[in-house]
Amino acid sequence: MPAGRHQRAGSKGAASPYPRALRVNEVLRQILAEEIERLSDADERLRLVTVTSVSTAPDLRQATVYVGTLSEEASAALEERRVQLQRQIGSQVRMKRTPRLQFAADPGVAAGARVEELLRRLSDGPADGPPDGPTGATADPSAHPPA
Repeated sequence: MPAGRHQRAGSKGAASPYPRALRVNEVLRQILAEEIERLSDADERLRLVTVTSVSTAPDLRQATVYVGTLSEEASAALEERRVQLQRQIGSQVRMKRTPRLQFAADPGVAAGARVEELLRRLSDGPADGPPDGPTGATADPSAHPPA
């Protein structure tokens, strides 16, 4: 790799693979999380909204804000406040462009919930299975001495 080039971080096709973009994403996440928390005092629909990550386009014109859970009410509230949130970003961060925000549910949170549910089902197990294993034999080897 030539000197002075940044190595790509993350998987192929990632929208923001370079360290500067990763820093921008983290700064945007912090600003948005704080601002949404402040707005939640006035708007009940934003109470349980948690910003999990932000992914900006390479040209910084668009940013997708991933939130833990995105109900219809929360989505509507975020869209209503989108311009205000963009204005806050513009006033707190010196950037060439202020990205246009769009909001999406974090797919990692949904996948984690599915895994949790599967693990919960496995731990509950079948309640009416055979008590001594699949063959019905006892687990105690001394009960049946070798022949």
